[in-house]
Amino acid sequence: MGSIPIARSIYLSIYEIMANQAPPSVLTFAGTDPSGGAGLQADILTFASIGCHPLSVVTAITVQDTVGVDSVLAMDADWVNDQARAILEDVQVSAFKLGLLGSVENIAVIAEIMADYPDVPLLIDPILTSGRGDDLTNDDMMDAMIELLFPQATLITPNSLEARRFAFADDADEKITLTSLDEAAARLLGMGSEYVLITGTHERTLEVTNTLYGESKLIKAYKWERLVGSYHGSGCTLTSAIAACMAHGLSLEEAVEEAQEFTWQTLKNGFRPGMGQYIPDRMFWARDEEDAVVTGGDGSIKTH
Repeated sequence: MGSIPIARSIYLSIYEIMANQAPPSVLTFAGTDPSGGAGLQADILTFASIGCHPLSVVTAITVQDTVGVDSVLAMDADWVNDQARAILEDVQVSAFKLGLLGSVENIAVIAEIMADYPDVPLLIDPILTSGRGDDLTNDDMMDAMIELLFPQATLITPNSLEARRFAFADDADEKITLTSLDEAAARLLGMGSEYVLITGTHERTLEVTNTLYGESKLIKAYKWERLVGSYHGSGCTLTSAIAACMAHGLSLEEAVEEAQEFTWQTLKNGFRPGMGQYIPDRMFWARDEEDAVVTGGDGSIKTH
């Protein structure tokens, strides 16, 4: 477990503090997820749980459930631009979060928008596949993200598999899977992002180690108890939580630490509403422990 305890009272206090003022607004660019496990829905739940007002731009519509993604329909780039420009002309945004972007055209449009807000933190979850392994980003989209978005990023949060693929996007050598994460991080920092947080869920280690890099060096490695089960939307939750914490005024390193604790708790309290992966409970703090239940894919209900 992390060093910062997350308790129900902490999150309740956020709402008490903000009772007489508007909460900070965070804008996500993401694809929809009908299951509510990942994507746009996960971002919105996370922002709200950490006391932020969620704003959203739909970049893609997906057909998916808790098992996997069947298909993706990218939004027209003009629609992405119009959605974002409309809300940005109306509401002050304290942080941006990018998830599934849908197309090269969408990436180009979003990059132009981000260039107009250089002082607002930009957090990128560079999604390549679904939890089942369904491809969500092609090589052209990867190249566009590297060229147009990474240089503007405050932080990118790839898992270890994504970190290696992005770091060696122009290298077909299959041996890149054996490359150290330190080397992958150095390459990613060289692409322009201020910081890189590589998550270690996919590594074959007893504990999960997430590693933060910045200024061409390793800043800190965080070790977490590896939980049993497979979770749908953990990456979305983590990046959104970092964005929400930064929107509240935390430094990046403070936000990364707080967000990891929050995310670990959502996973620990995760539930299985369907026949596939568990879903993080982003509202875990609002529930009484004795009332928490897990609904299985077979319809059974068990005390959590």
